[in-house]
Amino acid sequence: MNTATLQAELDVRLGGRYRISFIRDDGEYFEAGGHYREVVPNELLVFTWAWHSTPERESLVTISLKPDGAGTLMVFHHAQFFDETARDNHERGWSSFLDKLDAFVA
Repeated sequence: MNTATLQAELDVRLGGRYRISFIRDDGEYFEAGGHYREVVPNELLVFTWAWHSTPERESLVTISLKPDGAGTLMVFHHAQFFDETARDNHERGWSSFLDKLDAFVA
């Protein structure tokens, strides 16, 4: 699945909000957003995540960064899903995105 980001608005600070939108290669539109709960530059980012189509289904993303030799180790954790189907769908989406990120920085 290929996606193209249409827009990203980020206010990366404690309590700040973000919104991203994109269209999948099949033409389906997606929009997600939330607010930042923790921001520690170069170490930790914690933010809520909700799709525009289901804003009541807010989940939580935690990204931690740690020095690792000459590089950086990123630990990505997405939790508090509405149900197992939502969890599994997010796992597929994030896995695809992280694979692309890995290829990009390699």
